[in-house]
Amino acid sequence: MNTANVTLDMKGLSCPGPLLGAKRMVDDLDAGQILLLISDCPGTKDDLYAWAKQTGNAVLQAEKMPDGGTGYYIQKGQSTTRKANVVLDIRGVVCPGPIVEAKKLLNGMRAGEVLRLLSNCPGIKTDIVGWAAATKMELAETLEIAPGEYEFYIRKH
Repeated sequence: MNTANVTLDMKGLSCPGPLLGAKRMVDDLDAGQILLLISDCPGTKDDLYAWAKQTGNAVLQAEKMPDGGTGYYIQKGQSTTRKANVVLDIRGVVCPGPIVEAKKLLNGMRAGEVLRLLSNCPGIKTDIVGWAAATKMELAETLEIAPGEYEFYIRKH
């Protein structure tokens, strides 16, 4: 039996809600701490295991909960994510908006600083690669944090 440091009850919410909630909670945990995510969405299991594999976190155990839903014990792994100086969460904005806004922020940043860009624009994954190469920005890391939702770490040169 695992003991959770934090519990997040997401019963009643459909995917990707439980996964996004878990990600936000796990981000705030220290390495090795455990989140108990409770969800009754049938897609949570697949989403959660795929996300954990990509992020270096671990789903230690899943069990049926007495009050309904499934409890997933998620242990935060060692952080491999790069640290960002600035975060631009521009989910819901379509291209070229995310790149235009990222360019504005990066223009005001110093060489070596990192922008964390979050976007769910359908074309962003391919657009950002070409843009970074054309502007000599370093696309340091790309993570798919949910289906069709990306997190990019862009370092200014």
